[in-house]
Amino acid sequence: MNGTRQQRRRGNTRQRIQDVALALFAEQGYEKTSLREIAESLDVTKAALYYHFKTKEEILVSIFQDLSRPLEDLIAWGRDQPHSLETKQEIIRGYSAALAGAAPLFRFMQENQATVRDLRIGDMFKSRMFGLRDILIDPEADMVDQVRCLTALFTLHAGMFVLRDLEGDPEEQRAAVLEVATDLVTQAHRGTAGA
Repeated sequence: MNGTRQQRRRGNTRQRIQDVALALFAEQGYEKTSLREIAESLDVTKAALYYHFKTKEEILVSIFQDLSRPLEDLIAWGRDQPHSLETKQEIIRGYSAALAGAAPLFRFMQENQATVRDLRIGDMFKSRMFGLRDILIDPEADMVDQVRCLTALFTLHAGMFVLRDLEGDPEEQRAAVLEVATDLVTQAHRGTAGA
């Protein structure tokens, strides 16, 4: 029992470190944020921070791994499904939900693309995008339908970043973006099915 309580406390500290670090990375930029600043914001020593994470990149990778777990699960599920329209639509819905659930991380990644590209999470994110792409695109699809499927993913990304500056209900905006992305995948699937 005591070990479980201690493990939970450690987990909470890890989560606090991740939350504070992501907020500082988003506010100041990854490069301008130091481990010392993260420790000071948490009111802990740098040694206490080192107990959980040795580098800023370790913190960022752990945030990415934790927040992108639903995306990994979605890709694993999609790989076991037929290349049906229903599968593709579920992938788009699931990706939309994953983006919404990890919005601060994906906003940080969008606003710090050059930095992210040079870190391990850049390759990790690319790998997940390729996983989604391979599920959405039928092997026999023509170029236009392949582009439609990729555009569906980019539509979800754009919706997360561009629409937040527009007036209107965020949930209504998210639903509209999801509808457009779903329409693109549906149109691509019908194009392939008709070929």
